[in-house]
Amino acid sequence: MRPRDRVRRRDRVTRLRELQPLDRLSSLRIKLGVLVAASVTVSAGFVAIGVTLGIQARYVVTVAVLLSLAVTQVLAHGMIAPLRAMAAAASSLAHGDYSRRVRATSRDEVGRLAVVFNRMAADLEAADRARRELIANVSHELRTPISALRAVLENVVDGVTEPDGAAVKAALAQTERLGLLVEELLDLSRLEAGAVPLDVSEFEVEPFLAEVVRQAQTAGRAVRYRLDVRPPGLSARADEGRLHQVMANLVDNAAKHSPADGLVQVSAVRTALGALRVEVADEGPGIPEPERARVFERFTRGSTGKSASGGGTGLGLAIARWAVQLHGGTIEVMPSARGALIRLELPAEQPSAQRLSE
Repeated sequence: MRPRDRVRRRDRVTRLRELQPLDRLSSLRIKLGVLVAASVTVSAGFVAIGVTLGIQARYVVTVAVLLSLAVTQVLAHGMIAPLRAMAAAASSLAHGDYSRRVRATSRDEVGRLAVVFNRMAADLEAADRARRELIANVSHELRTPISALRAVLENVVDGVTEPDGAAVKAALAQTERLGLLVEELLDLSRLEAGAVPLDVSEFEVEPFLAEVVRQAQTAGRAVRYRLDVRPPGLSARADEGRLHQVMANLVDNAAKHSPADGLVQVSAVRTALGALRVEVADEGPGIPEPERARVFERFTRGSTGKSASGGGTGLGLAIARWAVQLHGGTIEVMPSARGALIRLELPAEQPSAQRLSE
């Protein structure tokens, strides 16, 4: 057989396998009814023809049964094919292959199941990819301070450097960085699992933010800070500790990315709907629009959106997002003429403890 003939034959077989004449029907029950009706009609029609032509009954019945089975096979194949495809795809998922999808052409319950199955496979593929990226990022982030700490200790042991204050300070800095990374990973894990209850209380916003700014000033960065709270005496109901963690991270990031003598502005207002709106603005290079949604992903840092060897751990904004979401609020990067502007809003009513645990 010539190659062209083999290709044509394979195409005909493929078209027969994909034959699904009942796809336009929107219900599996209707399809089963049509299947039974078609089988009975073909059988009855051939029996009537056989009787009219005087063919013996045993031949008529045998051929009628065979025709009925053939019609059932043709019509039922299109109904069963998506289920077979889902079984094969599920087996691939079980072995770690998340790329398989099911061809969904019917409009009935099986077709809708195929659509849901494909969506589930896509979600599993994304989750597996995120898991692999997380493992790679955590490995990279842990290796950097461990390597630096090992180098300092090896130099001290080998006598290259004296065990003086500078060497101890360098080792302590790397140890603190390692401890911060582990603490933030555990914190983020608890937040994602919803295992961190909120200790909601009412407090005044201005002294709260003033303390955040005062602590940021102790870092010694050459930037200016401005605090604007309106109206005076503005209060909020939230978990003060969690919100302090969020604001400290936002203000610290703004100071890091601001130029010398740049201005970091922290403002808070009450919206018309009663929500608390807090904004942190800086005069740095800003955040490109395509990367504004990604800055809240884990291990995303800098203008490239990738982890770097220096700076923070890349978890601060991810933790901030989860903490704000635990409050039922939102946090996002807003358009700004200069620098970056991050806005968070907390609703007037905080989620209850029962809702947080769900």
